[in-house]
Amino acid sequence: MMTPGTLFCFGLGYSAMAIARRLNVEGWEVGGTCRQPDRRAALEALGIQSAVFSGDGPMEPTGLLAGATHVLLSIPPAGEGDPALRWHADDIAAAGSVKWVGYLSTTGVYGNRNGDWVDEASDLRPTSPRSERRVTAERAWLEWGDRTGIPVHIFRLAGIYGPGRSVADQIKAGTARRIAKPGHLFSRIHVEDIATVVSASMARPRAGGIYNVCDDEPAVPGDVVTYACSLLEIEPPPEIPVEDADLSPIAKSFWLDNRRVSNDLIKLELGVELAFPDYRTGIRTILGG
Repeated sequence: MMTPGTLFCFGLGYSAMAIARRLNVEGWEVGGTCRQPDRRAALEALGIQSAVFSGDGPMEPTGLLAGATHVLLSIPPAGEGDPALRWHADDIAAAGSVKWVGYLSTTGVYGNRNGDWVDEASDLRPTSPRSERRVTAERAWLEWGDRTGIPVHIFRLAGIYGPGRSVADQIKAGTARRIAKPGHLFSRIHVEDIATVVSASMARPRAGGIYNVCDDEPAVPGDVVTYACSLLEIEPPPEIPVEDADLSPIAKSFWLDNRRVSNDLIKLELGVELAFPDYRTGIRTILGG
């Protein structure tokens, strides 16, 4: 276990909160930002100091970066670029205590490979404006790290799932769909395994390190729905061809990219052993199996 430090998270969303909770239990001091003032009380109850940060200006209150040893960046870039970089990059450098910065990106930066494998050395081929902004943000933070001498690490996350945010939850809510596109695969990652990978990087920092964060088994989305239905002992929803699925523009963009993502590096370099190496293990655990 690492010596506890002080973590500051720009964006205390689903993934960052999993990391924050784990480190908090291990004795770390944790702070971060949220978008809505009314969320601050709930965060304070968890022992997490917070500031409001919408990305339109500096966070309020200021000063929470003082003494931070680790900074996690978990806010998607907007049209104006990465908000934490825009408003607080100088503050992170000026803190004088930060020895690790991590940026939560996406495997979407690889674009479409028609089902072929990609790894961290693969070239980036973003196919949507959202993924293009991620590529720009990754490069900007890595360049910032080179200028400041503060080690920056990039984590390219696959599709995130976990308690409260899974196919099993969608089935229970009656919103799950079994969309079909022959040969199309998605990689995914359980939120607790994201926390494991990020913690491992904190223990073994490498300036400029880039890591794919996904499980061992890219899978057909419909197979995941069918498996969860089998555990719940209900009939799976009928298959819907992707062209008939009436998807939102964002959802359509996910179905444009077909790739399999290698996670070898997190195992070889960081020594990570995934708790949820495939969707079956993850869904069984979510359902208490």
